[in-house]
Amino acid sequence: MLISLKNDLTTAVIDTSGAQLLSLRDRNGKEYMWQREPRFWPRTSPVLFPAIGNSRGGKTIFDGQWYELSKHGFAKDMEFKEECRTESEMLLAIKDTEETRRCYPYEFGFSICFKLTGAGIWTEYQVENQGPKTMYFCLGAHPGFNCPMEEGESFEDYRLQFDHEEDCHAVVYDLEALEFDRRNPGYHLNGTSVLPLRYELFDSDAIYFEGLKSKKVSLIHGSTGKGVQVSFEDFASVAFWTPMGKQAPFLCIEPWNGSAICSDEDDEFAHKHDVQCLKAGEKKTYKLGIRILEERNQQGQN
Repeated sequence: MLISLKNDLTTAVIDTSGAQLLSLRDRNGKEYMWQREPRFWPRTSPVLFPAIGNSRGGKTIFDGQWYELSKHGFAKDMEFKEECRTESEMLLAIKDTEETRRCYPYEFGFSICFKLTGAGIWTEYQVENQGPKTMYFCLGAHPGFNCPMEEGESFEDYRLQFDHEEDCHAVVYDLEALEFDRRNPGYHLNGTSVLPLRYELFDSDAIYFEGLKSKKVSLIHGSTGKGVQVSFEDFASVAFWTPMGKQAPFLCIEPWNGSAICSDEDDEFAHKHDVQCLKAGEKKTYKLGIRILEERNQQGQN
């Protein structure tokens, strides 16, 4: 079911199937979200829970037992229940089922609150351990944004603007081993806050940055400064993706707690980098913001 939210500046559409944000438009009706053209990518912003990316061989170990866990987890394919709604805010939720427990042996509650705030939307994820044993999970967002955003522009006209100068290397995905390879550093943010976009950056799939000082990144046109800003204070890392070799007109900005399997990880899910952990009865929330930037001087605003 598709549900629309609106305020004076913004409208949004959320699908209860997967709790996926499908549309974000400004006051003039301009669309910022990728619109799921199947030849490039048939999704817009899947939620990644309780896994991010792939496990080694499609299997992982929980509590000493092997389980088959699908890429990016199962929440993206579940029907969420609407808990409450106003004109500009809604809450969707799922919980464990017999089917989820066959691949993920925990009792959980997982809810997502969407709230329009000014020229943008805040998303709050809440994970609750409703079972008797310690629960491990990963959580990520995967919103795709139109890039370019205007006719007559190109992908290379855009850049990623971090809110701090950074000095770190990307972790690159090894397409043969099907894992992030920490032994061979990728693109270097060499004391800069700017990453100019070009399709060649994604020749090995996603690029993944850990240890950033920045908790905001903007996808903006290099001349006008217009675009979107993603805030991810509660996430440990961020990755960027567009399908390799397709020159697709969109870019995903993906804040992560966890990742696909890495070259220095074993198959124990609890040993993953940035894995999240909740003891029995505990719960935790994670916030993510998307803000429309209509003017250059808005880039530093919350």
